[in-house]
Amino acid sequence: MELHFTRTNGPADEAIDRLIELVGQPHHPEIVREMILAALKAGQEDEGKAGLKLMNTTLKEMRFTSKVFGPYRNVKKVTVFGSARTGQHEPVYKMARRLGRKLSEAGYMVITGGGPGIMHAVNEGAGPEHSFGVSIRLPFEQKPNPVLQGNPRNINYKYFFNRKVAFLKEADAVVLFPGGFGTLDEAMETLTLVQTGKRNPLPLVLFDGPEGSYWSKWLKFCKEELLGQGFISETDFNLFDLVDSVDEAVEKIDRFYFRYHSLRYVQGQLVIRLNSALDQQKVKELKESFSDILTPKGDLLLSGPLPIEENEPEIAHLPRLILDFNKKDFGRLKNLIDEINKDLLPIS
Repeated sequence: MELHFTRTNGPADEAIDRLIELVGQPHHPEIVREMILAALKAGQEDEGKAGLKLMNTTLKEMRFTSKVFGPYRNVKKVTVFGSARTGQHEPVYKMARRLGRKLSEAGYMVITGGGPGIMHAVNEGAGPEHSFGVSIRLPFEQKPNPVLQGNPRNINYKYFFNRKVAFLKEADAVVLFPGGFGTLDEAMETLTLVQTGKRNPLPLVLFDGPEGSYWSKWLKFCKEELLGQGFISETDFNLFDLVDSVDEAVEKIDRFYFRYHSLRYVQGQLVIRLNSALDQQKVKELKESFSDILTPKGDLLLSGPLPIEENEPEIAHLPRLILDFNKKDFGRLKNLIDEINKDLLPIS
């Protein structure tokens, strides 16, 4: 029997509906129905066991990720990357531990890869109650760091790509300490996603210690080679900040959420939710300053919630800034958010 995602499967659709009803009505049953159909279709189409095992493990890992993070949806989280080989005697380890502590004191939870080095330092500073670990199973034995051993917020992944999704899907900010191939991979993955708009803008902080040069040398390479050969744009450098102190890193994260709350695309328009309103003069200035990222004859204006946003009643009271964004220059969009947040005290 050939299956379709449309309701043209006759008895198969009826059986799936009965199954869903039997186990208790899940949230968003139409999506659950399509997931069941996808599994059945995969079983029909893929003769190899390896592909099915990959799909099965991926679904299980992402389901468990949502279960673990779900109770903390309303708590902002900072993902921190860095070398597993950094020793506890090194100054950058001590700064990573202090960052974890400062973030937890500011009300954030932290997400690390769950291993030693920088990861251990950040979890140690934040403490077990404010820590998540997204560990990876490797051919050689690797245990969770002592802060995360036995912690219900530590998840062990088989696949790196699922782990990467968790790192960035759940993050409200990202901090990158110096590290090896893995850290650079995570840095470029994050930059690629925000540069292309596949991940909403967020504070992306590159941390060099007071005497460090890791990220400053990387930045020099990017400017001389990537920008110099036209592989990236000048505005792409707006997507991240280079800092050399813990206080500056936390300040960058805090400031991003002073007035900016979140964003959503609604029928082609970009809707930016705000913690506090902008006056009309400020809106006029923003429209003039950022006309280059609007579509031809596009507008930028204040609004309340749009009718399609009624499924988010908890933020219905927030004012909106609506713009006809060209969906091209996300570095400039980050500039716009920074401008929205200017001259404000932190939201208490």
